[in-house]
Amino acid sequence: MRWFLTLWLHLISMSKFKIEREFVRTFGHIPEIIAAAPGRVNLIGEHIDYSDGYVLPFAIADRTYAAIGKRSDNLVRIASAQRRNSIITLKVEEIRPELKGSWERYVLSVLWAMEIKHGVDVMIDGQVPLGAGLSSSAALECSVATALNELFSCGFDLESLARLTQRGENEYVGVPCGIMDQSVSLMAKSGSALLLDCRDLTSRNVAFDVASHGLELLIIDTQAHHSLTDGGYAERRASCDRVVSKLSIRSMRELTLEKLENSKDVLTEVEFIRARHAVTEIARVLDAVIALEAKNFKRLGELLNASHASLRDDYAVSCPELNMAVDASLSAGALGARMVGGGFGGSAIALIEAKNTQATIQAVENGFASKNFKAPRFFTSLPSQGAEIIQRG
Repeated sequence: MRWFLTLWLHLISMSKFKIEREFVRTFGHIPEIIAAAPGRVNLIGEHIDYSDGYVLPFAIADRTYAAIGKRSDNLVRIASAQRRNSIITLKVEEIRPELKGSWERYVLSVLWAMEIKHGVDVMIDGQVPLGAGLSSSAALECSVATALNELFSCGFDLESLARLTQRGENEYVGVPCGIMDQSVSLMAKSGSALLLDCRDLTSRNVAFDVASHGLELLIIDTQAHHSLTDGGYAERRASCDRVVSKLSIRSMRELTLEKLENSKDVLTEVEFIRARHAVTEIARVLDAVIALEAKNFKRLGELLNASHASLRDDYAVSCPELNMAVDASLSAGALGARMVGGGFGGSAIALIEAKNTQATIQAVENGFASKNFKAPRFFTSLPSQGAEIIQRG
């Protein structure tokens, strides 16, 4: 753990220098606030945050940085270290959901949701892989929200910031995401996964230390990059909403498998299997916490496998690349593996013995090559700290 903390602090220092330099080069003055927020891996609990379920994510070391400074006029200027020599400029009063745009909409969504009426310069440096199912969008939103909250002394607590950034992504960007990604990006603690109740945002830390047991959580970026604005995500959430309406319940949280089976005749086949995923996944999260606290990693692996099967078959959000990553990892001896994120591409995780890391990587690479898939990327991360201010003034 000590080596990881030392490396993490070094990377933060280097990233702070980089974004400050880019801010000055682009805008001609020094930023007043630099904030950072992490991406995340969801250990288990997929597609249930918008159903008032429980989730168990942790923050990864990869972070997005936001440097922000006030302006003396009503202009908002946004730039990115990944898109040098390109500045998006508009007036504060022009920020509205109907405005067309691209990646900058995530920044504007936070300004809109937080009702910031002052001109600002914003520089973004995104280090969370895009489209990999690691919540690069929430990292971007939460870094901006953390910086704005400090810069304008807004006084929002972490729960409020989570709800505001979710509202921005839902209503401004148009992605009907749940509350998990923003919550863990803001609330995560180093060394722990976050058991989050998505109904009321109460949470508790669950120690996640696999390394001391000779294990490792391998993250496999399939490089089958996805988009949550293409309708697939929204369709699945709509299916759950229809079930809730038909069964006159507040959310999937109130549904049991017995009640679901007894209601099968009033649901379509698709609605039934979508609801079955939600009910069983909520239960798997609570079982995973029990397994973690008992250090029963065999049981945890079984739950990861069951989660993937449910996402693949009942929720239909996996894809050939994700299935290959999971199957190849299991064939190499992984205790468990599953896709993570919204699906349709992105990343998978595999709980493996650390001594088998290279063998697992080789098995996945061979599997991808046999199907002529784009070569995957691999990395690992210990649970990391949530959003924070890394420079003032």
